[in-house]
Amino acid sequence: MPKAGVGEVIVKMMTIGICGSDIHVYHGEHPFTSYPITQGHEVCGVIHEIGEGVSGFEVGQKVTVQPQLVCGECHPCRHGKYNLCENLKVMGFQAPGMGSHYFAVDAKKVTPLPEDMSFDEGALIEPLAVGVHAARKMGDISGMSVAVLGAGPIGILVAQAAKGLGAKSVLITDVSDVRLEKAKECGVDFCVNTREKDFGAALVECFGPDKADVIYDCAGNNITIGQAIKYARKGSTIILVAVFAGMATVDLATLNDHELDLNTSMMYRNEDYLTAIKLVKQNKVTLKPLVSKHFAFKDFLEAYEYIDANREYTMKVIINVQE
Repeated sequence: MPKAGVGEVIVKMMTIGICGSDIHVYHGEHPFTSYPITQGHEVCGVIHEIGEGVSGFEVGQKVTVQPQLVCGECHPCRHGKYNLCENLKVMGFQAPGMGSHYFAVDAKKVTPLPEDMSFDEGALIEPLAVGVHAARKMGDISGMSVAVLGAGPIGILVAQAAKGLGAKSVLITDVSDVRLEKAKECGVDFCVNTREKDFGAALVECFGPDKADVIYDCAGNNITIGQAIKYARKGSTIILVAVFAGMATVDLATLNDHELDLNTSMMYRNEDYLTAIKLVKQNKVTLKPLVSKHFAFKDFLEAYEYIDANREYTMKVIINVQE
């Protein structure tokens, strides 16, 4: 049992979500992870103990934890972009994660949650914050037509975040009908299988000749980034959200000729967490359909094996830590 140091709280962990990056770490394929490492970065728990110098929390209060550890001194940190910290460490990757029954953490990393939010939903605030940050890269997205490539958990959360922040309509694509059905269940306006319909044709069919104002690549491969560049409206924006596997082959000539803005999105900041919580509370984002299965804490390995064997059918697997 850890003890709360000055400025720290002890969080009793209740749920941990597993994401694709966790699976990369499990297979030894994550390029920025040192081993051995304790995982766990999508979490929800309750305050168990409050250390000296900490105020604003109560024992038993429902919370989540922002897993970024930043230096506060580099140029990005000094200018409010600490998600881009030159010395960034993330719990579960370059620093010990929260895969434990109790976890001591700097109280500044802890975000209160509404008491009526479920522990499952609380664990999914972290990936939703990724979606919120990505949506916000366009500034005020109100009234925009948005396309999302890739209907995995992050793609669906980007789509929901965009709609929740005021997008006029959202199209999501994938090559899996199973995943597209899940996107439809989450309220995405248009769900298109690009094995069956050309992405360019889908853009015109869903949004008219002006196509999309912004395209988010949440799949991160040469096919999807190629589709985005080929079919984007001239002068519009493409935002890469996914972590690209390997070196990309990109049609820079078309990117240049069409004066496309190719942008990127990296993690989140505190305001994205707060907005994510607000969107769930306002019922503008639904998280429950994304929970595929639960495992007890002692069956963590079995959870990873389940995900490996059921990639297409699995959105989010949740670990019940106290079981």
